[in-house]
Amino acid sequence: MSDKEGLLERAARMLDLPADAVAGVPRIELVGDGEMRMSPHRGILAYGSEEIHISGGKVVVRVLGEKLELRAMTPVELLITGHIRVVEFVR
Repeated sequence: MSDKEGLLERAARMLDLPADAVAGVPRIELVGDGEMRMSPHRGILAYGSEEIHISGGKVVVRVLGEKLELRAMTPVELLITGHIRVVEFVR
């Protein structure tokens, strides 16, 4: 993590601002256990029907489940569907 990114995240927390808007950290939205949206992202690192790894910059997001599918992906946002069991952050 660069000093600038760490500073922006700390400032966002101190000022009670959303870190995703200030520091560019990924925003993840879960809709039940069947849909996950993430933005911004930096690409798919691993892809399978039971596990998907997504680069979020300084963190990797691991999605575990069944019948996982990358339904949509733009340069900024992606949508994963299936039966999502675990969303995990790996540094």
